[in-house]
Amino acid sequence: MSREARRAGAVPPRPPHDAAVARAGRGRSWRWAAAFLGALVLAASSTACRDLGPKSELQALADSAAWVNPVSLGPPVLLAAGDVARCGQAGDDTTAALLDTLAGTVLALGDQAYGRGSAAEYRDCYDPSWGRHRARTRPAPGNHEYGSGGAAPYFAYFGDAAGPAGRGYYSMDIGAWHVVSLNSNVAMHPGSAQAQWLQADLAAHPSRCTLAFWHHPRFSSGKHGSDPDVAPIWDVLADAGADVVLAGHDHVYERFARMSADGAVDDVNGIRSFVVGTGGADLYPFRDVPVAGSEVRYNERFGVLRLTLRDDGYAWAFIPVGGGAPIDAGEEQCHD
Repeated sequence: MSREARRAGAVPPRPPHDAAVARAGRGRSWRWAAAFLGALVLAASSTACRDLGPKSELQALADSAAWVNPVSLGPPVLLAAGDVARCGQAGDDTTAALLDTLAGTVLALGDQAYGRGSAAEYRDCYDPSWGRHRARTRPAPGNHEYGSGGAAPYFAYFGDAAGPAGRGYYSMDIGAWHVVSLNSNVAMHPGSAQAQWLQADLAAHPSRCTLAFWHHPRFSSGKHGSDPDVAPIWDVLADAGADVVLAGHDHVYERFARMSADGAVDDVNGIRSFVVGTGGADLYPFRDVPVAGSEVRYNERFGVLRLTLRDDGYAWAFIPVGGGAPIDAGEEQCHD
């Protein structure tokens, strides 16, 4: 079934003691205290193990919000890229090695496994590289996933992390942010199941800062270009005061100004978007004339976008493979 048909709705040595502690009296006191504390710890551990339910606290650590973002580690971090793995190419190995050095929740922006998103391609192309980050990955499906029967291998590979099987859209809270993964391969028009779900989800999760990600970019100066079919979803997000949209599809990095769905720069109510199709599949050229609102364009090396999520804003940095300074970096406040 074509993407157009689907969109239409057809579808984470004990320190030395002070010398005085060596005296017999204090030594005995210390040993009694250590034994007492040890007994308490053992008892507590045994109780905790007995009392864990079907989904234990240890299991909950696999959830991105709990796994990567303990308060002690500072603001949450997202690491995003799409268009990742093609057997016979090594780009995904370089970005996976980059991810090895970075803490955060990984957002996979679609087209994770070329060319049809088959079970064999997920096993042989994607899993040997980005697969080692699967426990902290939250994905969105791309058009190549739908090269295999309703993207079934994608849903099987990522399991619950991909949301309800067969649907392809879901949401989560990461720090103070509400984060929504959408499916640009199925209907996004007003009144569609996905649009209605998104409106209800945003109403149920009011947040000053909201980010959404999917595969096909609303705006892009790359080979595939801008996709008008996602405009209705952009409007829903803008009406709710969303701040950031991430996409892939074009194998480039591009940052846009805050934009309205119709392509106008809107510094007050617009949404800033990033195209990050630099996960490892071959890079694309840019068109001769960039799209209005395009601020930064880069297609020389693979890399990932790092977003540091603060309670009232965020900082971004595009980190290329091979080292060196970020290609693009900045920060911004969320909408009031």
